Amino acid sequence: MSDIEIRDDRAAGRLEAVQGDEVVGRVEYFVLDEPARALVPVHTIVEPAHEGKGIAGSLARELYRTAEREGVVVAPLCPYVVKWAERHPDEAPAADPQLLAAAKRWLRDHPGRF
Repeated sequence: MSDIEIRDDRAAGRLEAVQGDEVVGRVEYFVLDEPARALVPVHTIVEPAHEGKGIAGSLARELYRTAEREGVVVAPLCPYVVKWAERHPDEAPAADPQLLAAAKRWLRDHPGRF
């Protein structure tokens, strides 16, 4: 993992794991503004040749760290991030159920986004 760089492409809504010039994994997310600002991960994808190397977990951890630096929360809809958060409650505070419901509504109202 030491040769993997994680970068946030906020405009594209992707947190990317990059090795050399290749994106080897990503978390696709959106920023929810109401009822509170939150990062909402929807999909976690790791390229097959790079699976099993801890990339998905590193992406999830960095998403929570990014949210903490920005003073916002994570409202995970991505099944992988939900499971990761359950296994790491010290790093991934639980999201408010109302915030999760608002994130689901946003996703339903923007069907072409993901």
